[in-house]
Amino acid sequence: MNEQVWTFEHSVECAASRKFAWAYWTNIANWNDPPAKFELDGPFEVGSRLTTTLPDQTMHSVIRYVDPGQASTIEMQLPDATLSFQWLFEDVSEMRSRITQRLTLLTTNADLVAQASLLEQTVPQGMSNLVAAIEEASKPEE
Repeated sequence: MNEQVWTFEHSVECAASRKFAWAYWTNIANWNDPPAKFELDGPFEVGSRLTTTLPDQTMHSVIRYVDPGQASTIEMQLPDATLSFQWLFEDVSEMRSRITQRLTLLTTNADLVAQASLLEQTVPQGMSNLVAAIEEASKPEE
């Protein structure tokens, strides 16, 4: 049975409402993380499958939990492991939100921890990029 061997959490504040940030993030067309390409096989809901394509590999995930407007969990099955991405969207004020991503690795293979911990270096920048895109999209058109 797999056990939790690694976890990492990062939060960022966003100058957009929680509702806007959630709507932006759950639209997979907005996911911009080159060279990765993303495809969702249906609406952003429990059971939908997400395919992530990189130049040298394709990874598959499943949306396991959705609390519309507030939280989601996406699980990626790896050989001998599950990598879980939990997202939480919270109100800071009417026009500010906090986005938290918590990654958890469940496995019996401790060798995977070193690979997973590389995400500690990339997740903060990825989330900063996401916030910048959300804030740009939330600006009123002039």
